[in-house]
Amino acid sequence: MTSGPSYPYTYGYTWAPTQTARPRITTSPQELYQIAGAFAVLTLDFVLILYFGGYFYADGGILRALPLWEGILVAGVAALTAFVAHEMAHKISAQRGGYWAEFRWSPIWLAFSVLTSYLGFLLAAPGATVVGGMGNPRDWGRTSLAGPATNMAFAGAFYAGSLTAWYLGSASYFPLLVIAFFNGWFGALNLLPLGPLDGAKVLRWSTPVWIEAFAASAAIAGVCFVALLYFGTPVF
Repeated sequence: MTSGPSYPYTYGYTWAPTQTARPRITTSPQELYQIAGAFAVLTLDFVLILYFGGYFYADGGILRALPLWEGILVAGVAALTAFVAHEMAHKISAQRGGYWAEFRWSPIWLAFSVLTSYLGFLLAAPGATVVGGMGNPRDWGRTSLAGPATNMAFAGAFYAGSLTAWYLGSASYFPLLVIAFFNGWFGALNLLPLGPLDGAKVLRWSTPVWIEAFAASAAIAGVCFVALLYFGTPVF
């Protein structure tokens, strides 16, 4: 998710097209602290959902047959690829275009996400990549598309890995399928053309691009959903 500046920043830079060197990617202790904190909370959310299945689900989560350490590992990789990589893709795209961009968390929504995960479903808006100085729909659209595109790439890669593991007879196909599922759905949901979601900015920039991106993400998310929750294998 991306958003305009919600803090009174007075610094940053813009990149003139005549420059020969591309702007370097920068960060700050504040961003590193907040992205690490949001990552830790989302990992906890995924553990509650995947391993325990929420407080009111007597049968437990879909990873209940795995050792707890493995459930934590799967949750961490899912949070790293579906969330952290998504936000960093926004950031890198914006900074390559010459804009100031950093992730900022939402402590209230992070706390709420833990509550919903405990109850058996995940409703999370952990924060957003805040971009300063960006004024035209084209730059907003491309920056916003970078996050879901990263999710689609990870979903495809992990699904391919799950297929390979399945045909090789390795039990790792299931954790890989779970990670593909989270990436697929995170990308598709963010491309919905609603409110502050990425899809709204992509649609304002280019309707054909949004249609193609959303169709692709919905197809990937649908395949992951059917494979994981109906068949339990990448082959169906």
